[in-house]
Amino acid sequence: MNAGTHPEPMIRFDTKIAVLLRDDLETWQRLNVTAFLVSGLGTEVPEVIGEPYEDAGGVRYLPMFRQPVLVFEGDKETLKAAHTRALSRALPRALFTSDLFATGNDRDNRAAVRAVGTAELDLVGLAVHGPKNAVDKVLKGARMHP
Repeated sequence: MNAGTHPEPMIRFDTKIAVLLRDDLETWQRLNVTAFLVSGLGTEVPEVIGEPYEDAGGVRYLPMFRQPVLVFEGDKETLKAAHTRALSRALPRALFTSDLFATGNDRDNRAAVRAVGTAELDLVGLAVHGPKNAVDKVLKGARMHP
């Protein structure tokens, strides 16, 4: 067998993990928001987490998502529409608002979100998980992150 070939068929997933970022964020903000958003999905949807890793020396590593995370971008209106569609489909979701850039801990983050009505949230990021077709509909109008 040549290096890079797989002895088993490629695994296909019927679900999708996706992150949608507002297109006006700075690079550090995009990375920070993505990390925060995906951390929420693993706690709410434990089946997305794979098995722990172990290297040839027997050193163990934490498990990670069992499938790819696709990252998209869109403008403020695209993000707002995606949020509305995710809510209407009751998909597991995580959000990040612009207010969270000014807080420094989980307690203050939750308070900042709780202080704003759903329709008034200034969203900068949204993560969703669900059936591929449902997630694709939520992300309508978004484009793959460059």
